Amino acid sequence: MLPIDLYQPFSLLLVIGSYIIGSISSAVLVSRSMGLADPRTIGSGNPGATNILRSGNKKAAALTLIGDLAKGLLPLLLARQLHVGTELLCAMALAAIIGHMYPLFLKFKGGKGVATTLGALLGVQPLLALIWILLWLSVAKLTRYSSLAALIATLSIPLIAWFGLQNSSITLLSSLIAILVCWRHRGNINNLLQGTEGQIGKS
Repeated sequence: MLPIDLYQPFSLLLVIGSYIIGSISSAVLVSRSMGLADPRTIGSGNPGATNILRSGNKKAAALTLIGDLAKGLLPLLLARQLHVGTELLCAMALAAIIGHMYPLFLKFKGGKGVATTLGALLGVQPLLALIWILLWLSVAKLTRYSSLAALIATLSIPLIAWFGLQNSSITLLSSLIAILVCWRHRGNINNLLQGTEGQIGKS
């Protein structure tokens, strides 16, 4: 297979396909298949693994987490088989994350993109994904705040990409992801500042 660059027509289909895959709500599908309440009607109303975990069903939360991660990873693994360039990989990664946050099938009201971001980072640059995981685990263990861990890990990636990889496409991708994740977590940021954010292990 010949390399596919960002500017060929087929590349647009790959990006659109990534967005559509990202738009598939793992939380809603898992909840329906297990006979659980729609995640948009419980807790924070966010269709994501953390909100499902609040319902007490750890299996459903784990399946949702895996599904959301896969949405970011699988399209990029497929694209790698086509020998696409880094620019197109980054465009597909961003499209999948936007699909999760603003899904076509849920009237553009989706999740916060953390698990899909991790999947996308795994597909683009596994080392960045590993660093993200280590940062998340460290902050979460110290503070017990999942949202704060996600914010710090995600905000750190652009700097690490810039200084460690010196790749402009990946740096731009990680910067845009950081902006999107912060925007989707603006309610959590406000709660953190006010001291009302829920901690891991506490309802």
